[in-house]
Amino acid sequence: MTHFLQILKARILFFVFLSFFIFSNNIISNEIGWNYLKEGGYYVFIRHALAPGNGDPVNFDLNKCSTQRNLSQEGIDQSIRLGEEFKNKDIPISRVLTSQWCRCKDTAFYAFNDYIEFPVLNSTYSSKFQKNQSDQISSLINYINNTDLKKNNEIFVTHYVIIGALTDYYPDSAEIVITDQNLNVLSTIKSEF
Repeated sequence: MTHFLQILKARILFFVFLSFFIFSNNIISNEIGWNYLKEGGYYVFIRHALAPGNGDPVNFDLNKCSTQRNLSQEGIDQSIRLGEEFKNKDIPISRVLTSQWCRCKDTAFYAFNDYIEFPVLNSTYSSKFQKNQSDQISSLINYINNTDLKKNNEIFVTHYVIIGALTDYYPDSAEIVITDQNLNVLSTIKSEF
């Protein structure tokens, strides 16, 4: 029985240590990311906030939010907190560009109050739009190569398929991915704000 308790105690300590390590690693990673953003001059890809589910209904209409997968209340709250973090940390922004999907536009609206629709950020997840991915990625890379940010950050609110195709990194909902002009991932910020 004593041996069993020792093993149980060791496992509990291991999981406590592991949880602390993961939690503190996210804090350190987030702080590094915010420091990049304060410096400015980076490309900032934000996956839309929490919109439960996967993909969109078969008959969805890009012009009707009611037919799409949309932000939950938690997703709206994430978006608002995201915007508050950018404002409180005085992050310089040149502009906010977003996919035309409602969950991206809503994320951009709740976070930044203003955005420009940028179709090359649209989702290519469903088979209906997969054929557009290479053209969209090429157009986005061309746009980035011809943009001079100076000390501002350019914000792209989009989908994990687009971020993944550009960076080979697939973020969680409301996660921030910070890149240089060559699309090297410099840091990420998890949506724990």
